[in-house]
Amino acid sequence: MPCPYPVRRAWLHAAACLGASLALAAPAEAARYPSRPVTMVVPFSAGGSVDAVARMLAAQLGRRLDAQFVVENVPGAGGVISTQRVARAAPDGYTLLFTTPNHTINPAITPRLSFDTEKDFAPVTLVAAVTLVLVVHPSLPARSTRDLIALLKADPGKYNYASGGIGASQHLAAELFKYQTHTQMMHVPYKGSAGALADLLSGRVPIMFADLPLVLSHIRGGALRALAVGDLERSPELPDVPTIAESGVPGYDANAWYGLFAPAGTPPAIVDRLQKEVAGILAEPGIRQRLKEIGARPGGMTPGDFREFQKKEIARWRKVVETAQIKME
Repeated sequence: MPCPYPVRRAWLHAAACLGASLALAAPAEAARYPSRPVTMVVPFSAGGSVDAVARMLAAQLGRRLDAQFVVENVPGAGGVISTQRVARAAPDGYTLLFTTPNHTINPAITPRLSFDTEKDFAPVTLVAAVTLVLVVHPSLPARSTRDLIALLKADPGKYNYASGGIGASQHLAAELFKYQTHTQMMHVPYKGSAGALADLLSGRVPIMFADLPLVLSHIRGGALRALAVGDLERSPELPDVPTIAESGVPGYDANAWYGLFAPAGTPPAIVDRLQKEVAGILAEPGIRQRLKEIGARPGGMTPGDFREFQKKEIARWRKVVETAQIKME
């Protein structure tokens, strides 16, 4: 039976109208966003450097968008619990993930994740790049990286190191150090950096590869001793502290970052708006200065660039995990 052309034309017209209305709806939806509170999920306990930067960002986003951005701390399983929650959230921009390299490390160390780190998330932007610094309690008789290596080799397994959790960049930085220096330390994981810092300051756990924003004030105040930084270049905030690579561990390179993600399927117009707002915040002199004072470097890259950055980070940490033979504990 021949096709009824008037009906076919009407169907095509309706489909075209629907497509056009959806195309127009996305910018309109972004213009109205946010019309209710936004939850920013953080995979660590309150009180650490990640939490502090997340809360600063949430406050500034709330100010710029005239809405409430609520930070919710969901620690546990090296960030898997919080990440899973955001992966399953409605893709409407009202549930976001503020996270760290855990997001790109977990695929390498955690078998059978219930989400796909790349496919289930829409990268928004890199918020800040962060130096990792090797710090020790002043009671530890090590004043340099070489001293620490000698100490660890003299008493294998005697000393403990703290981290913000299994799979945290702090954890992998220490494991990479152990592998490259042929030393042994026992890992003491916490549910976030705040707990790790408390025991580090008390001397209960004497060693940590810490985010610089977490420990900079304690280094300057003398409560902790900085032996070296994990970046390939020295930190402007600690110009007299050498890198680990120049302290007898050639090629050592480990650092951290803070980034913002939305669930996959979030309208691109909303993702783009969030990125532009965050970039605007990070361009403000007062915010840049606050980040600099705690040892963080502002980001702001586009969603596309952040997606490429994420892919490179996944590949980089997978190589570290495989090379150092790091396994979940």
